[in-house]
Amino acid sequence: MFKMRNFVSMIFLALALMFNSVSYGDDWPQFRGINRDGKSAETGLLKKWPPGGPKLLYTVKGLGKGWSSASIVKGRMYTTGLIDKTGYVFAHDLEGKPLWKSPYGAEYMRNYQGARSQPTVDQGRLYVISGLGVIYCFETETGKKLWEVDTFEKFGGRQTRWGIHEAALIVDNKVICTPGGETASMVALDKKTGAAIWKTKGISDLSAFCSPILIKRGNRRIIVTQLEFAATGVDPETGAVLWRDVYAEYKPKTNPTFPVSPVYYDGGIFTTCGFDAGGAMIQLSPDGARITRSWIGNTLDTYFQQVVVVDGYIYGASYHNTHTGGWVCLEFKTGKVMYETDGKINKGGIIYADGRLYCTDDRRGVLYLVPATPEGFKPLSSFKIPHGSGTYWSIPVIADARMYLRRGDTIMVYDIKEN
Repeated sequence: MFKMRNFVSMIFLALALMFNSVSYGDDWPQFRGINRDGKSAETGLLKKWPPGGPKLLYTVKGLGKGWSSASIVKGRMYTTGLIDKTGYVFAHDLEGKPLWKSPYGAEYMRNYQGARSQPTVDQGRLYVISGLGVIYCFETETGKKLWEVDTFEKFGGRQTRWGIHEAALIVDNKVICTPGGETASMVALDKKTGAAIWKTKGISDLSAFCSPILIKRGNRRIIVTQLEFAATGVDPETGAVLWRDVYAEYKPKTNPTFPVSPVYYDGGIFTTCGFDAGGAMIQLSPDGARITRSWIGNTLDTYFQQVVVVDGYIYGASYHNTHTGGWVCLEFKTGKVMYETDGKINKGGIIYADGRLYCTDDRRGVLYLVPATPEGFKPLSSFKIPHGSGTYWSIPVIADARMYLRRGDTIMVYDIKEN
């Protein structure tokens, strides 16, 4: 009997570990995935696509204007959209059936109208930040609004040229956002109540159209983002500013925003921006408390479509004072240019999974499947995104061997599992 009980216990433990692992690996709960690095750990995906692209499972329409990608958690898909002048959060099951639709409030209506913030989903709650700097919390099961905080009103936040474009970051019991107040560039709120926990002191940078990331160096965790004047590291427990890399040689010539989230790899942080700003590498001390500038390069100046790091190489699209740009690979440690394309395939969004880059041509609306290798940008397959209208600015999402593409009011869901 004792052996049987042990055997049954081991079976339940193995199943629990298996299901926990599958749930974690298959979800894409926030902007740029679980680790906010634009990378999926999934394997067993198609190595090439058939003519016309992978199998289109279904489309979801009526999502309003916006560029929010899908967040996928526990069998549900969440996104945001603008209808008339109101922002909405949408929830669907993974067959495309609508579950709920909840208004969150007024949206930014000046330049490029549309919902900007991808939902962040955490422990049964969903967080979204409007272009007007208001952060909202919803119950994922029902769509009930639990609380909201106007960060402009509460913290003296200030509007940017293009509206606030930020995905909320969850750290322990805190939700992090950057209202850009004169005494509160970044703030932490209690994720359950919205109550203020801390605000940064001694800096007065505006938000820079950028979503923060959380990294660990040694025993220290650091919130890293790009603000108006500097890439900045903040202690997530206290809000203390640990270090700043002030944009000197590296800064945009025509625009004050730095809309690309930093990427972290092996003790280094890469930051970049379009408008001919180039990119910069900063090296963290072993304890994460200090930084040194390693290199600056002007080849990769990603506009807002983000970059990924794979096996010590940075991949992304350049801007170079054009609306076409090209695709670039840099060696992470040195900034050495491994390749740069001629712009025939336009710049766009990028993610990584199973040895491949998924790259969007945001001018022509074509998605490319490209090996993640520094030897060259050599697409294996491509297809034209068939539905929706407007700009192709949303970043692809991969969850449970499915790919989610957003264009305008439509999300398309593809089966990319290798048979």
